[in-house]
Amino acid sequence: MVKTTQYNGLTLIEFDSQGPRLGTERDASDVLSEAFAVDASVVVIPVDRLDPQFFELRSGLAGGFFQKLQNYDCRLVIVGDISAEVTASKSLHDFVYETNRRGHHLFVPDRQTMLDRL
Repeated sequence: MVKTTQYNGLTLIEFDSQGPRLGTERDASDVLSEAFAVDASVVVIPVDRLDPQFFELRSGLAGGFFQKLQNYDCRLVIVGDISAEVTASKSLHDFVYETNRRGHHLFVPDRQTMLDRL
């Protein structure tokens, strides 16, 4: 299930925490299709929906997923606690830090933090 909301002049498509795991470029294409259907420019995915391999950067899932959305000028916001994954991986820590520093895509711990950053 997804819901569409408006915030700060942006249309957000927010995916529910229940549903199939996401992570592949094919999944990113499906997500983009849903975003385009409602003219959303921001895709919000709870961390619970992501394939656990997504956070193992060697798998290439995160890079491919982010790149697919980037190619279509769609922002991606990952919402949820990934502190354990970030602590366990310097490369993931650096990826999250750099992603949030640039600000186009975001990793945030909760919805309110997301709204504050948008």
